[in-house]
Amino acid sequence: MHKSTILRIARPTDNLNQIAKMYCQGLGFTVLAKFENHENFDGIMLGHPDHLWHLEFTHHRGTKVGKAPTQDNLLAFYIPDHSEWLHQISLMKTAGFMNISSYNPYWDVKGKTFEDIDGYRVVLQNTVSTV
Repeated sequence: MHKSTILRIARPTDNLNQIAKMYCQGLGFTVLAKFENHENFDGIMLGHPDHLWHLEFTHHRGTKVGKAPTQDNLLAFYIPDHSEWLHQISLMKTAGFMNISSYNPYWDVKGKTFEDIDGYRVVLQNTVSTV
């Protein structure tokens, strides 16, 4: 696959507008696109316009999806600059994410784990990715 291929990570939610607001406020995303009643699906795509990945949250009208299926459903962001990391933590809390202990203790060593209103988690790691 070519390095310019765009990655979209999609997941359902019962709280479409609230989730979009949380991720925009907490992670600095912008709304890239949205759609309504596309064969009973509504959706919002979030991200940064210049990045090759984005998140899509969808809601199937008349369907309840509930909470995250496990405590290990997460996104991990590596933020090596300590000041930026602390600022990002503050934004996550202000956006309504709950700061929690991670299911996998590895993430607590150099990071903070947050849970959204659907039970999905976001990890902010204060280190450089070794991958």
